Amino acid sequence: MTLDRRLMAEWLGTFSLLATVVGSGITAERLAGGNVAVALLGNTFPTGAILVVLITVFGPISGAHFNPAVTLSFVMRREIAPRDAGLYVVAQVFGGIVGVLAAHVMFERPLIDPSTTTRTGIGQWAGEFVATSGLIGTILACLKAKPQAVPMAVGLYITAAYWFTYSTSFANPAVTIARCFSNTFAGIAPTDVVAFIAVQLIAAVLATWFFRWMLEDGEDG
Repeated sequence: MTLDRRLMAEWLGTFSLLATVVGSGITAERLAGGNVAVALLGNTFPTGAILVVLITVFGPISGAHFNPAVTLSFVMRREIAPRDAGLYVVAQVFGGIVGVLAAHVMFERPLIDPSTTTRTGIGQWAGEFVATSGLIGTILACLKAKPQAVPMAVGLYITAAYWFTYSTSFANPAVTIARCFSNTFAGIAPTDVVAFIAVQLIAAVLATWFFRWMLEDGEDG
């Protein structure tokens, strides 16, 4: 695929992901009647489901990264050129922001509405480290063993990680940036974004090294 088509796939995929994350979060919060567990459940299933769809649809075009941490991992594996990777990240970040704005328009909220939801502290950062490491491991292990399983595996992993991580599994710098523009159930305060992204990128690097050793370089002799 030509670079312009790959970039459009990354833009549109990340746009759709964030429109789903924020839109379902708004719907869930409105319908949950103040029950945070029900709201989180209503936010979780659409996110996992759309990931299966988007990776299935756009995987053959761009690889369906939709995530700078995933793109970084593939740069480390020399499966994407650094220049192309930089353009992927730009497409992902702007696609995510526009996806948030689209959700705001659909639900008649202010177009730009910075989040006031505080997400900081050791528990949150540990959650992002675990979530991102697990996501990278899921992708790399599936690519090694059964590539066609990647869409379902990623969707199911994120669905689970919403609940077993304190941070509710952002695991994605583009998602983190975009969600700071939304003062809704899915939001994150802008002041907390940098720490989340730093942990996500560190986790991506360490997980790529670890799974390279475990999956490719672990044979004796």
